[in-house]
Amino acid sequence: MWWKHRSAMENVLRIAVMVVVVLCQTSAMTIVGMVPKNKMLNVSEGPDNVCNTSSCHRAASEVLKKMDRNVDPCDDFYRFACGGFLNNTQMPADQSKIDSYTLLQDKVLEQLRISIEERSPSMEPKPLKLIKNLYKACMNTTAIEAQSVQQLREHLKELGGWPVLEGNDWKEEEFNWTHSIYKLRELGYSYNYFLNFHFRTDSKNKTEIVLYLTEFPTAKLGAKLTDAYKKYMVDIAVILGAERELAKKELFSAFQFQADLHNVRISKEKRRPSIVIYNVITIAELSKLYPSIPWKEYFNRLLPSSAQVDDSQDIIIPDYIPEFVKLIEKTPKRTQANYVMWKAVAASVNYLNDEIRKRTFLLSSAEYGIKNKESRWKECVRAVSKKLPISVGALYVRKYFQEESKRNAVQMVHNIREQFHQILLMVDWMDSETILSAFVKAMSMTSHIAYPDELLDDRKLEEYYQGLELTDEHYLQAILNITLFDTEKSFSTLGKPLKENSWVSYGALTAQANALYCPTANNIVVSAAILQGDFFSNDRPRYMNYGAIGSVIGHEITHGLTMQHWLDKKGKLVLWSPSTTKKFLTKAQCIIDQYGNYWVDKFRMNLNGISTQRENIGDIGGIKPAYLAYKDWSAHNGQEQMLPDLPYTPEQMFWISSAQIGCGVQRPEQLKLQIENGKHSPPEFRILGSLSNSPEFSKDFECPLGSKMNPLKKCAVW
Repeated sequence: MWWKHRSAMENVLRIAVMVVVVLCQTSAMTIVGMVPKNKMLNVSEGPDNVCNTSSCHRAASEVLKKMDRNVDPCDDFYRFACGGFLNNTQMPADQSKIDSYTLLQDKVLEQLRISIEERSPSMEPKPLKLIKNLYKACMNTTAIEAQSVQQLREHLKELGGWPVLEGNDWKEEEFNWTHSIYKLRELGYSYNYFLNFHFRTDSKNKTEIVLYLTEFPTAKLGAKLTDAYKKYMVDIAVILGAERELAKKELFSAFQFQADLHNVRISKEKRRPSIVIYNVITIAELSKLYPSIPWKEYFNRLLPSSAQVDDSQDIIIPDYIPEFVKLIEKTPKRTQANYVMWKAVAASVNYLNDEIRKRTFLLSSAEYGIKNKESRWKECVRAVSKKLPISVGALYVRKYFQEESKRNAVQMVHNIREQFHQILLMVDWMDSETILSAFVKAMSMTSHIAYPDELLDDRKLEEYYQGLELTDEHYLQAILNITLFDTEKSFSTLGKPLKENSWVSYGALTAQANALYCPTANNIVVSAAILQGDFFSNDRPRYMNYGAIGSVIGHEITHGLTMQHWLDKKGKLVLWSPSTTKKFLTKAQCIIDQYGNYWVDKFRMNLNGISTQRENIGDIGGIKPAYLAYKDWSAHNGQEQMLPDLPYTPEQMFWISSAQIGCGVQRPEQLKLQIENGKHSPPEFRILGSLSNSPEFSKDFECPLGSKMNPLKKCAVW
């Protein structure tokens, strides 16, 4: 039995957890009983157990197009499931990769374009008018050419001047990095170019500030792309009026300063898995330790008047803050100024004239291998979706989303979570105290599916966007207005219960084809946009949905519990015990080694098993509860029919569906960048790794022990 060789206290705690499971499941079953279930597909009583509906024929056709049935599934399941897709997909000139996510997001962009370009009715709600005004401003390239660069130059003057533009006229004695941050905040630019912070509530409902350094992706570029990025910096500065040689010298120093900031952060994050040690002190104590920074002033100048802090305010600081302070003190002010002004410029380039945007495209081309710029309408729909996600989400669900999909997805999430709870009780590497904490966390995890009801409420939307005004004439200014508005909104939630504002945070993802886990809120979000296409459909067999979106959901659930620490339901940091941590690291090392041995012959490179470990753990662990949830559903509802022309059992189709959402084609530049810096393994290895570690997969496809898809040694955390 699974409780053998444990102490009496451990067994008592395990039994206590099991009692909690039964009670929670009983309660959950009552709640889920309120959710209507889909009608089960008719299962033939005779030998011809095949679904012949038009929906099943369409689904079978799509599956067949992606497959290569000449490949042995026990030898290379990725090629078996995706070979047709890999052989027949043509890469558009304006994209660096194509997969189920990008194809679905392109479909969503087309849908949004149609809605945005429709003539506005006379009584159109303001939030929807904002979308159309921003879109028109983005499409108004004549006004952008005439106004944008001059406006940016004026802002740089207000920020204290960019040394590469000012030359010898720049006054060093008037510059202070904290003052530049205050001014960025006032104008509507991002202000996290040195430090970033957010608020959280501890177990006693006390508000704490969490302080940290921003991460900079450009610090991870290889030598070739680093040179391309430096040239890009200089080219933009020259267009704005800088002398080239001076720009080279000074901006290269600014780039190095950014790299130094990045290294300060990762110097403490090289522990595996990456954990930063945080300490709680007051602002008064922080000011005594590091008096060169006016900490109370810094926070209060960035916070609204309604959320000012005093010396007794608790600050959670990372253990790399001393290194940050030392770096600031030794770096010349001119270098700091060039850096911060460049960050403001870099944040603006997408909203400027064509000459500057061409340089941005050239950088993307060098980085990702893109051949052509995407069409202007697509760029503008993306910008509107990013900057006004609440309004765009409302527009999308009102016109395109099927309500039945939401009800069925809610049922799926419940079923998968229930299976994960059962898996959690069976793990042998957590001690009883940790597993009890894990189970409480798992049971308190919430889920937000499709969209919040508030997106259908005009009054709520009007209330949310109150105070935001946009014209269709000044694109850069419109973007800055939105950033300023969003900042004020984020601070306005301080001190309010999380639930009161949760609809805004997950409503913003509605029109993004994505799913994610949010650690601070302990919830998973499955957007409306992803509940279609390859991922989900109401009128196809359940094994396809559980294999596709189900494995995505399972992946996100595992993220909530695959750390050496987590925030409990009250926001308190909970650390694992040393013994549990040690056992986890052993299991994680197996996965690190396994993925680190995957070889990409094209680049003569192995994957980075360390940087991808968290996502690999999620892939391996997430597919298991999805599979068990489908098996449980099938046991209660009867075996589903097979798809026409596909001689695969429902269980086999589950695995094919889970693999086919991962089919992907990438440009070499993008693939190499992912291997070097990505947190996810490339598509091929995500599929091969997760399925070859699954005993259930090997059983369903009868793969011989020792074959590539059924190796003797398997790795898993869950």
